[in-house]
Amino acid sequence: MGQMKNTDSGKKRESEQPDVDPNSFAAVWSDSVRITGVKVAYYHICHTKLWLFSHNINLEQENANVQIGKQLHEDRYKKKRRDVTIGNTMSIDFLETKGTIRIHEVKKTKKMEKSHEAQLLFYLHYFKKQGIEATGVINYPLLNKTQNITLTPENESTLIQEIEDIKKIVLGKMPNPKRKKICPKCAYYEFCFSGSEYEK
Repeated sequence: MGQMKNTDSGKKRESEQPDVDPNSFAAVWSDSVRITGVKVAYYHICHTKLWLFSHNINLEQENANVQIGKQLHEDRYKKKRRDVTIGNTMSIDFLETKGTIRIHEVKKTKKMEKSHEAQLLFYLHYFKKQGIEATGVINYPLLNKTQNITLTPENESTLIQEIEDIKKIVLGKMPNPKRKKICPKCAYYEFCFSGSEYEK
């Protein structure tokens, strides 16, 4: 899909090439905002994290949990078609192409299951816009479990509304951090709460 130009000079536009690992990356445009699978996932985790990531404040590369997840993916699925890049815009964990196309994402735990589902639904939505029918699978190798994901009119409608919400968040002011149980393991924890007066 072609990139859309921002004709509103009064608004700041986020960088088109954020310095992030491209794994699990697919993009569409909503006005001046680049929407990716990672951003859809962050929308369900933390709006502050979504905003920071969208403005090129990326700390995930240094986070130990992220590195563990990448190593798990590499070790467990060596024989699969891993990190498949499609159209220079999308890189997924691995892909099955026999019969129905199946897009696989590898996750460590199910603690943020909703964000995992939303991210994979976004990839299915992206494939659909390219005229490709596909289904999704979330792999939890440490749990020896998988979860099948299918794009339906209902969840696609919800996804489209979430994309609009993401656009508003990214174009607005940074949301104040709200402390959650998952915060201490987040790569942005020190950024958000070290010496801050935000919600505790």
